Amino acid sequence: MIRACKQGVCLKKLPGRNNLLVLKMTESPNETKLVNFAMANGTRRKIINFLADGYRSTGEIGEIVEKVALDFHLKILKDAGLIELEEETAKLSEYGKNFLKGKKETNPEETTDFSQSKPIEIASIRQVLPCIADASRLRISSNITPPPGRVLKLLEPLFQRSSYSDRKNSLIIQKGEIITTIYGSGKVSIRMVKNENEAKEELERLKSIINEAIAKGEAPAPREKVKVNLMEIYKHLPQTNCGRCGEQGCYSFAIKLMARQAALELCTPLKEPEYANNQEHLEVLVNYI
Repeated sequence: MIRACKQGVCLKKLPGRNNLLVLKMTESPNETKLVNFAMANGTRRKIINFLADGYRSTGEIGEIVEKVALDFHLKILKDAGLIELEEETAKLSEYGKNFLKGKKETNPEETTDFSQSKPIEIASIRQVLPCIADASRLRISSNITPPPGRVLKLLEPLFQRSSYSDRKNSLIIQKGEIITTIYGSGKVSIRMVKNENEAKEELERLKSIINEAIAKGEAPAPREKVKVNLMEIYKHLPQTNCGRCGEQGCYSFAIKLMARQAALELCTPLKEPEYANNQEHLEVLVNYI
């Protein structure tokens, strides 16, 4: 007999005392979208994993994530049916527990060392073009061989300001104004360099760091992510409060960006030439959120 259903989870009474079987019902497309949206954000994934051990107060959760947008993140997780909120505490729902368990069971084993990796080499620079954000700077394309593939994810801790994208299998590295993107395919893109020689120096620097790690044969210890705060996002927005993004002003839009409830593309003034440099920096910053 089906006892109760909530958030796509049903409890079924089995023969014997206190025997319950948790059944997961088929999700509707809207429910699937809500869950996918909720789990697409690194902060919300961190909250879900933090709640795996049981109840947590919102104060405790606020100690491990940015407090500025905490309410937004909790609401999104609750709307997706992944958590339950009650009197300043949060816990995983039955659906959330089963979702997390399913993720652990279905995720393929990830590469954890460099035992099968070979030292990389930098191919010659293939393309030199003016940088979109600043015509006085250059954007340059190159390649590394052999292609790093999924090992790329292990390289993230090697660089102070870097962000790995699992969806794109790419690693963004920032050093001063220079922004480098390495793809699992081996493609390398460098933006905001003064000249070709500066690009070559940066490529050699990256090669040296990566090959040193490969020579050791072990993945570097995970480091704490570079934290981006609200004001860092806000200061790079146009601060015109034009409202074209649908928010009351740039500060409200910055909050939505921090909560991953808005896309940077909604800020249309950033597409104007005078804000090109701002856009370049924001594109990097939002990858750290």
